[in-house]
Amino acid sequence: MMLSNRPYLLRAFYQWIVDSACTPILVIDANHPRCRIPKEYAEGGEIVFNISSVAVRDLKITNELVEFKASFSGVIHFISAPIKAILAIYAEENGEGIFFDADEDDSEGEERNGIVELKALEGFSNADASDADIIASEQTREKPVLRLVE
Repeated sequence: MMLSNRPYLLRAFYQWIVDSACTPILVIDANHPRCRIPKEYAEGGEIVFNISSVAVRDLKITNELVEFKASFSGVIHFISAPIKAILAIYAEENGEGIFFDADEDDSEGEERNGIVELKALEGFSNADASDADIIASEQTREKPVLRLVE
């Protein structure tokens, strides 16, 4: 049984966004029962946080939770949300990131265990090449040859 890949994707996208000198934005399902958030700042069932190092303190993305401290109107709040409550992480500057389905984990139950299905690149599918095609293409490759160039 595989672990959920959501926390790994969240950490990877966070690091990629920060390394790209962009501002990471985290969207949380404000209606999730295990979320500890200031509900008065939620809109449309979601709450949006700038989770850059200058905006929050003590950011932790574990396999179960995302936790950090954030200030709202001068009041520091401890924010905690289960991984399943995370709806998106993206760069504020260009919208690049990853967006999760709100009920993705619940709809498929335990058999999927929170694993996010990654989409194939457009125009490419593993079904396009059969095993026989791959083996045949490997067998028809010429051996590399070194030539002395003077």
